[in-house]
Amino acid sequence: MTDRELFDLAVKAAGSSYCKYSGFSVGAALLCDSGEVFTGCNIENGSYPLTNCAERTAIFKAVSEGKRSFEAIAIAGSPDGDFSKPCFPCGACLQVMSEFCGGDFRIVLSDSEYKLDDLMPKRFKL
Repeated sequence: MTDRELFDLAVKAAGSSYCKYSGFSVGAALLCDSGEVFTGCNIENGSYPLTNCAERTAIFKAVSEGKRSFEAIAIAGSPDGDFSKPCFPCGACLQVMSEFCGGDFRIVLSDSEYKLDDLMPKRFKL
């Protein structure tokens, strides 16, 4: 699967976003080593700490289905349907990625591809 195809799946996933508080929809598409893709969207809650990001939604869906090995994640976010600007993952999502992925894990945004080590070089690991 190409980065563009993965990013397009993230844009499509953003269409399911529940973002009635921020108005900022986010979608993610997670590529497993097996070639399977899990998508997720952000799901907001009136009690803001209970909100879940698109990236974590996709990862948790995959893990709940027994997947533990991932190649890449594409992330698309926008308040107005224009997904041309990059939407970087938050620190919580980067930390969850680091639980399951190595430093060479690919993070595909609208403008470029990054490695997990690029965005979170000093992550917490047990």
